[in-house]
Amino acid sequence: MKRTQSILLFVLLLIIFACQNTKETTQEKTIEITEIPKEGVQPFAEHIFSKFTNVRDFTINTNEDEAYFSLQSPGRELSVIMSIKRENEVWQDPKISSFSGKYTDLEPFLSPDNLKLYFASNRPISKDSTNAKDYDIWYVERASVSAEWSQPKNLGAPINTEADEFYPAVASNHNLYFTCIKEELESADDIFMSQWQNNSYSKPVPLGEGVNTKGAEFNAFIAPDESYLIFGGWRRPDGIGAGDLYISKNINGTWSPAENLGAEINSKQTDFCPFVHNQTLYFTSRRSNVEQKEGGFTNVEELISEINKYDNGSSRIYKVDFKALIP
Repeated sequence: MKRTQSILLFVLLLIIFACQNTKETTQEKTIEITEIPKEGVQPFAEHIFSKFTNVRDFTINTNEDEAYFSLQSPGRELSVIMSIKRENEVWQDPKISSFSGKYTDLEPFLSPDNLKLYFASNRPISKDSTNAKDYDIWYVERASVSAEWSQPKNLGAPINTEADEFYPAVASNHNLYFTCIKEELESADDIFMSQWQNNSYSKPVPLGEGVNTKGAEFNAFIAPDESYLIFGGWRRPDGIGAGDLYISKNINGTWSPAENLGAEINSKQTDFCPFVHNQTLYFTSRRSNVEQKEGGFTNVEELISEINKYDNGSSRIYKVDFKALIP
């Protein structure tokens, strides 16, 4: 009898010990799979964008399950607007947008209501023509977020001219901000704004000296309420890299002197094409953190891994927490 009790006690102790081990293992696994929020600039959808060497112009919808970007060949002979969908919390493989693929299309921008998508293109205005023209601003629209996009429509005058118009950005009130070069201004790229009045756009006017200089300002993002503007500035005196991101705030209708977003966001290379949603700044960067190994490389796989890292100078999409800089 005592022997039987001893065996039962031994079996009971084994079960208790096994349960404790299982609990500890489960806790360890839980800790391992818990995602730790990362600080600073991070790659976005790395499993997608690491496949390409030249992507830019990211825009995302308010539900964060639909996004668009420009995919270009390394020499920029080809430029197509791609779309991606998020399903089961994972971004799926990109597809060519229904309205793109034939001409040089780039710089998509989703309107705040997600019902219009603006972009720049050199496609012919006339349906009977196959000859590309200068770059104009175009748009597609849809009746609901689940509907198909319309055929592309040219914004027409007074927005589009014989010059090139680029990188449209639209506020909630439909006011349009875009990049253009006007020879009479004797400056490089400038950012213009056109007000939406009586169901049409007014004559575009350049933004003030707080934003535009004699140098190049381009690729602007306008806050839906027009409280701030983020844009690219080329080789400014306070620049960190070749092109940096700057912010200007709308103070009683006047744009404040633009401030560099700093080394926490800008790199020593080119940073451009901003888009902000839900306190996250998405942007394009050609940053490179490729490093020479001390003593050099002797292993081919190790060398290729370093060359092919995400931040290797290729034009790719990044994101960063932006709430501290939003007014």
